[in-house]
Amino acid sequence: MTEPNILSSLSSALAETIARAAPAIVSVHSHRARASGFVWKASLIVTADEALADEGEIEIQFADGSRRPATVVGRDHTTDVALLRVEGDVAPVKLSTGSPALGSLAVIVAADRGAPTARLGMVALSGPAWRSLRGGDIDARIELDVRLRGSQQGGLALDASGEAFGMAVLGPRRVLVIPTATIERVAGQLEKRGRIARGYLGLGLQPVRLDDGIGAMVMNVDKAGPSAAAGIRQGDVIVAVNDQSLSGVRALSRGLGPQSVGTVVELTVHRGGEPLNFKVTVGERPET
Repeated sequence: MTEPNILSSLSSALAETIARAAPAIVSVHSHRARASGFVWKASLIVTADEALADEGEIEIQFADGSRRPATVVGRDHTTDVALLRVEGDVAPVKLSTGSPALGSLAVIVAADRGAPTARLGMVALSGPAWRSLRGGDIDARIELDVRLRGSQQGGLALDASGEAFGMAVLGPRRVLVIPTATIERVAGQLEKRGRIARGYLGLGLQPVRLDDGIGAMVMNVDKAGPSAAAGIRQGDVIVAVNDQSLSGVRALSRGLGPQSVGTVVELTVHRGGEPLNFKVTVGERPET
């Protein structure tokens, strides 16, 4: 009898790794949308917010074929994390705090109509924390060289030893991983509050090009918001934040993360051609 070669050993190891994770992987069905998810705590499911429908009923299909209705605990569009609740306890998966090395193998374990699916790829980028285009703080930038179907969004990303290091999502032109540190932080806040606090200036802004750079014209002001209380008016043009020239409206919005609530920012505006400075205490964005 011949000794198993390295490929057959690798194949067996991957199959065992996937089999251990599969019971905690679920299918998420919501109004013409299908995604994957995983059991974060006994009755709580984490899935990709981008893949979750904005309305309609939600049903979770487990690996054993059973189905249960689910309710939304909370969603965070900026980090692509959504938290769902089902009745009854289900064994959760254990998440690792480690970060995979560049070039290492990665397996995405997902589900399609309850049946486990798997994708094998490689870590194409492993970098430091970054901020998403929607302003969410992501604890590490991890990109995978792997193809992913829409129904596999929300699947669990495992390293070669079977450690779960995050959730796979479809980013622009690449597959991204929301690392476990981000999931734990965001899902924990969603479990407690049902939402993530975001900074709020109470301004509607329109980018404008100036002779010496970019500004943001105030198109409307929330009369009950922090900027109105500071004295900012409709028609003002914001040109700097904390003495730093404004690089765009999106950059200003991205700076209003959870940590910004309660801080004081100094906005430099042009009003009637004259520069004025206003100190604004960042509020918390109201629920819509």
